Amino acid sequence: MVNKGETSMKKFANLYLALVFVIIYLPIFYLIAFSFNSGGDMNSFAGFTLDNYQSMFSDSRLMLILVQTFFLAFLSALLATIIGTFGSIFIYESKQKQQTGILSLNNVLMVAPDVMIGASFLILFTCIGFQLGFVSVLLSHIAFSIPIVVLMVLPRLKEMNRDMVNAAYDLGATQWQMLREVMLPYLTPGIIAGYFMAFTYSLDDFAVTFFVTGNGFSTLAVEVYSRARKGISLEINALSTVVFLFSILLVIGYYMITQERKEEHDA
Repeated sequence: MVNKGETSMKKFANLYLALVFVIIYLPIFYLIAFSFNSGGDMNSFAGFTLDNYQSMFSDSRLMLILVQTFFLAFLSALLATIIGTFGSIFIYESKQKQQTGILSLNNVLMVAPDVMIGASFLILFTCIGFQLGFVSVLLSHIAFSIPIVVLMVLPRLKEMNRDMVNAAYDLGATQWQMLREVMLPYLTPGIIAGYFMAFTYSLDDFAVTFFVTGNGFSTLAVEVYSRARKGISLEINALSTVVFLFSILLVIGYYMITQERKEEHDA
């Protein structure tokens, strides 16, 4: 039987959770609402219009940067996931002391300020004479995404029953066959989670990108910052709405993929 204290605690927890969601999502919905404003600013809502979206889609520079940003995020997340997955396997197979040292270095990148990481990459590229642009941004995004993938994949790897690997070898499987038929399928949920996390981090990164981007390349975060300094345009609201809706589709896609993998595993 549930007592009054537990009931009150549940009500307080639900109220607190609702308040948190309101604080988080209210500014987003406020931004989305004013993307349809015909008044041209966010001071007052003058009327409904789609002109801001039409203006956004007719802005060829903004559309190019939008495509560049998503292509960068997809590519950097893919490469970081591949490197991070095999890096996780290497860490898992290493001795305990080596694991501790590598994971410490990995965690340092996770907690290090983005400004410091961006400045470090800028100094590195400048010293070796590497031209700033798409490749410099791509390499930087891969570098700070790898630790994220490792943190997603390695715990899953440690949960795996080692007897599965030994059984594969006992049945005559080569190392590549064991990896393809046993280890990678088991790691798929962690790999998918690592990819989506890396994609998200790359998509909304500003600090690192701001340091290493060149004159011929830009991302949405840097472009929005540059335009916001000249005054907020409702085109940015429209753009943010499109990106937000795309993010929701990604979350739904991730949920569907993980559910499908879970059902296959249970079966």
